[in-house]
Amino acid sequence: MKKITLSIAFLLGFVATYAQSEKTNGTIYIKHPYIDIVNKSSNAYQTKNITEWTALYADSAKFSFSWSDKTISLKEEIKLFGLDYKFFDKISVKTYGYPDYLHYVEEDSKIVQSWWTWSGTSKKTGKVVKVLYVMFDWFNADGKILLESTFGDFSKLNAELGTK
Repeated sequence: MKKITLSIAFLLGFVATYAQSEKTNGTIYIKHPYIDIVNKSSNAYQTKNITEWTALYADSAKFSFSWSDKTISLKEEIKLFGLDYKFFDKISVKTYGYPDYLHYVEEDSKIVQSWWTWSGTSKKTGKVVKVLYVMFDWFNADGKILLESTFGDFSKLNAELGTK
């Protein structure tokens, strides 16, 4: 009797675990105006258009990078804007795959995740440096980028820049 009771309890626990209803936490978009903003940011970088680039970010925007523990402000990032062009020619940034806009229900989070390939020819060595990276852009209610986090192995690029 003990085995039968234990078996029934186990079966009911198993059924209860896997019979839970589905629940969504948001929506994923393959086309959205926020994706267009991230693409405009990339284009502004490639054309060295600091005015257009800056207009896409909130005044309080922050930037984080996988090679640093530090988050920097928009003002600090503006000082670094275009620094790559001092050390590289033929810079290009191309999407790898396609970006997604994630609109999460919880906290009304609005995030674009995008994958990129950065490439440039070193002015010092003549070598082509390529970096694959993923970027996450969080948006505020006004449609401006509030936080941009970039993750990738930038060691070769940073070696040319002399930053790490």
